Amino acid sequence: MLIIGENINSTNKRVAEAISTRNSSFLQELASAQAAADYLDVNVGGGKGSTEQEILDMKWLIDIICEVSDKPIVVDSANPKVIEAGLEQGMSLRAERSNQVAMVNSVNAEKARLEAIGPLVANYQVDVIALAMDDSGIPSRAEERLVACDTILEGLSRYNIPAQRIYFDPLVLPIGVDTAQGQVTLRTLEQIKTKYPEAKTVVGLSNISYGLPQRPIINDAFLLLLMCAGLDSVIVNPLHSSTISSIKLGDMLLGKDAHCKEYLRAYRSGLFNK
Repeated sequence: MLIIGENINSTNKRVAEAISTRNSSFLQELASAQAAADYLDVNVGGGKGSTEQEILDMKWLIDIICEVSDKPIVVDSANPKVIEAGLEQGMSLRAERSNQVAMVNSVNAEKARLEAIGPLVANYQVDVIALAMDDSGIPSRAEERLVACDTILEGLSRYNIPAQRIYFDPLVLPIGVDTAQGQVTLRTLEQIKTKYPEAKTVVGLSNISYGLPQRPIINDAFLLLLMCAGLDSVIVNPLHSSTISSIKLGDMLLGKDAHCKEYLRAYRSGLFNK
């Protein structure tokens, strides 16, 4: 299971303030703390600044993160120009540091978005998260989300982007608003795995529990269901030890942890005592 750390995101007020005040020590500590993650998602788009400011913020943030962490970066923005700036910054640092920008978050089935993000993914040879939605929003049914995935796959293929570099996101909506949403996500995931066996899958896990008490328990239970359905990657808070424990247990029980090595390593580290 590929773990993408979600904590460096300007929708968090403390992160947004640290970016605006150039509080590098806070942000570097946040990057270093996400040791359990494989990749680090980086988002500066709080929606309050200009494109020019977000570009400056993205370049600066990637630079300071790469000073303290060797984790590959996921460039996350609604603005293609900001994504391009992040990719450029990652490329410029590649020669002098071990980091790399490994993924773009995200594209969807909107024509304009595909035409803006597709060339960037192709030019920089990175993976891309593809949201199963179109310009009408998030479809309510799994079958409709698969139609969006078809459009995305076709659109990205025009830039010679293979399915192996696409991480389809079946999308998770709050179950507190609609109790059918867990089933919709699971069905969509299963159908993606069947229809596009060469592609990968990812979810932003925490949406499932939005507005409900005891959110970590709900998240961890749903994560195990998703893993059983074939999930390849998850965007989570890697500081939640229970979530990392669930991932280690899920990988072991699904036969993805040879000789239970990762589980035993986590046990010896004290992970299951936290």
